[in-house]
Amino acid sequence: MTFHKLDDLGRRLEALEHALSILGADEATHMAVGGGEKRAEAMSQLAGMYHAQATAPEIAEWIEAAKGEDLTDDQKLAVAEFERSYVSATCLPTEFVQRRTAATMRSEQLWRDLRAKGDWDTFLPALEGVVALVREEAQLRAEATGLAPYDALMDQYDPGNRVADIDVVFADLKSFLKDFVPEALDVQERRLSARPRKPLNGPYPIEKQRELGLAAMRAVGFDFTHGSLAISHHPFCGGVPTDVRMTTRYRTDEFLSSLMGVLHETGHALYEQGLPKEWSHWPLGKARGMGMHESQSLFVEMQLARSSEFWEFFLPQVIQYLGDDALNGWDIADVLSEVNHVERGYIRVDADEVTYPLHVILRYELEKDLVSGALQVSQIPEAWDAKMQEYLGISTIDNPKDGPMQDVHWPGGAFGYFPSYTLGAMIAAQLGAAMRNDLPDMGAQMKAGDFSQINQWRADRVWSQASRYSTSDLVTRATGEPLNADHFKNHLKSRYGSK
Repeated sequence: MTFHKLDDLGRRLEALEHALSILGADEATHMAVGGGEKRAEAMSQLAGMYHAQATAPEIAEWIEAAKGEDLTDDQKLAVAEFERSYVSATCLPTEFVQRRTAATMRSEQLWRDLRAKGDWDTFLPALEGVVALVREEAQLRAEATGLAPYDALMDQYDPGNRVADIDVVFADLKSFLKDFVPEALDVQERRLSARPRKPLNGPYPIEKQRELGLAAMRAVGFDFTHGSLAISHHPFCGGVPTDVRMTTRYRTDEFLSSLMGVLHETGHALYEQGLPKEWSHWPLGKARGMGMHESQSLFVEMQLARSSEFWEFFLPQVIQYLGDDALNGWDIADVLSEVNHVERGYIRVDADEVTYPLHVILRYELEKDLVSGALQVSQIPEAWDAKMQEYLGISTIDNPKDGPMQDVHWPGGAFGYFPSYTLGAMIAAQLGAAMRNDLPDMGAQMKAGDFSQINQWRADRVWSQASRYSTSDLVTRATGEPLNADHFKNHLKSRYGSK
């Protein structure tokens, strides 16, 4: 069977992916300072080998031949997903990839230097060159897939995402948030006037924080026989499903940022560890896109770890690992006040759960117009400022560093990625709502520190399904309805609103 040729190829590609993933995780955590040059050379060679094997011309013939064979339902899905991945990998000519790589590398280098200075004018020509290439790429992908240009860009990150669907969902959410943000801030102000924020009683030794983080990972189900925790400059979840490499970073004056980072990355890790092992060497066995991946990390961080039920269980753990006097008299209400603090701000990555989606919707709306040509790169600062003032009531017109220069995505050519962040938060809330219907005592289970049924629910509906379905179909199958902004809105109203 030709199917077996694809199966053998998948195993070879998986071996190269494994090596690249572990080398990449090691580079960010344990590699000696002087090892960078040779590490880059080794990874470049392996990446070249992977690309050559993954895009070989004969694969197209194997896919067509396999479609005519007597396959099981799973095998048919596997071939279809292999074809989607192959088209995505081969639709860009080598010459274009080389031009794009050179332009985005130069743009990122300039961005790192010029962002700190807020020098938009000097950065502008480089970004104009990237956007021109992104428009070209969108057209190439559209021709190969039959999708509209921006849909084709989004499809790389979340297969099945379409502007027609997301526009409706985001418009509904934006309308809600523009009214709800002032309400949440007012509720918070009244609460803080009655119960002001308290300082923590640091310092907190890193080793004690590490033990606390490991306890949190263990509690929510992380499998330490197939993963580990290290330190890096920026927290991430990497490695491979059988050897997940998680990282965090620490501050000694407080412990919550590291702990929340650990719990967020553990959500990613649980997804990876729960993927179907029998399909690990096929695209079918991979996680279903960035939106679904982000939903799993945000489910743990937002739906679970920022709830009162979680802290009824976990606050004694904090005292156990950090000491009796670690909290300076904090109770659950103080912790929740801190981890759920709402604030209008300029920076997306520092934004809270309430305001964060407006940062994403702003970028989504602008980059759609950039790809279509309705917005020119030179017009970004004014367009950005107008939306910031409308959505969050703050201006960035004289502050490009904290405005349109704050993210690396556009300098790096990653257009179509931003929607995944907020889609992930919405999916997490919808999964949480469906789970509470199926597990009425979910809160009591969390208070008892028992996450087994919570994890089994997600394992059955999300993790084990891997990439069998598009993101939108997976959401519908898991929750019984298409993506619905009401669940996220209800979650925010319950946690931050006046009722």
